[in-house]
Amino acid sequence: MKFLHSMLRVSDPESTVAFFQLLGLEERRRMEVPEGKYTLIFMGVPGDDGGEVELTHNWDETGYAGGRNFGHLAFRVDDIYATCRKLMDNGVTIHRPPRDGHMAFVKSPDGISIELLQKGHLEPAEPWTSMANVGSW
Repeated sequence: MKFLHSMLRVSDPESTVAFFQLLGLEERRRMEVPEGKYTLIFMGVPGDDGGEVELTHNWDETGYAGGRNFGHLAFRVDDIYATCRKLMDNGVTIHRPPRDGHMAFVKSPDGISIELLQKGHLEPAEPWTSMANVGSW
């Protein structure tokens, strides 16, 4: 397993990027997604390929209240199906099953969203491909 990123929702991406640059982080990549009306900006410590801060700007957003600006933690796993099965066997709800063999979402006991991303590629497999969303994430 490898820690990948922590996601923060931001209202003003340019001032937030400038803030993280003042802290010493660099912008590594930016993705504009017009069909979803959002922008993803990944920031990291220069020379360190460790975890990143993902800044998510939802274009239609007008402000976040009550801590909704914290998004999720992300981990890359060797086998997303085995990881989800182990979690389910121990009573964890899979809020977004890995139907595509690539991504799943679960929540910690305190309701923190955890994104699981498959290392490499796995073909979609049952029972995951036929599972509907179990909950909201």
